[in-house]
Amino acid sequence: MELILNNVCKTIKRKTILDNISFKLHSGRVYGFVGRNGCGKTMLFRAIAGLMKLDSGSVSWDGKILHKDIDVIPKLGIILENAGLYPELTGFDNLELLGRFHKVVSKADIETAIRRVGLDPADRRTYHKYSLGMKQRIVIAQAIMEQPDLILLDEPTNSLDESGVNEIRQLILEEKNRGALICLASHNKTDIELLADEVFYMDNGHLIEPSSPSHSS
Repeated sequence: MELILNNVCKTIKRKTILDNISFKLHSGRVYGFVGRNGCGKTMLFRAIAGLMKLDSGSVSWDGKILHKDIDVIPKLGIILENAGLYPELTGFDNLELLGRFHKVVSKADIETAIRRVGLDPADRRTYHKYSLGMKQRIVIAQAIMEQPDLILLDEPTNSLDESGVNEIRQLILEEKNRGALICLASHNKTDIELLADEVFYMDNGHLIEPSSPSHSS
């Protein structure tokens, strides 16, 4: 499958957030997006997810144009900054509630996703009582539980300790090998060096041509 952006532009309060962005991405690869805070990475992911209206240009997935041929990209997994779950529910109950929207995941699927991010699906603590690292893990479980074809990850290793970072990096590689197309925004240079097949650099809403990082063995 292909994700294609064609001359995508967005201005908010007279500030250009996305400036004529075009690219073509393919399934089974990890694409890194790097740049300083406010460069447009999160807004780009929001545009791809269909969470905001574009001023011009188009986003297409598998040959279908977003907001024209399809309302949302099917089988999309996403984590964005400040993603919130219900504080009074457990991690499992939060994911079960979200899973009712598409009705494609079973309780066993949810349990598997929670275990894959290093948590216990039987933990009855509510989300409110989770540590920052646990909250990050359960949000990642939400993003991958439906085995999505497209995964947008904005700073997925934030708030994680070293073992958690390594677990999530391994999970991202597993999702790539499963055939998912993964867009990864991270300020952690090692995330990008280890995981990304190609790297896009963003600056003031501009996208610079991708490079291929040298992966460590």
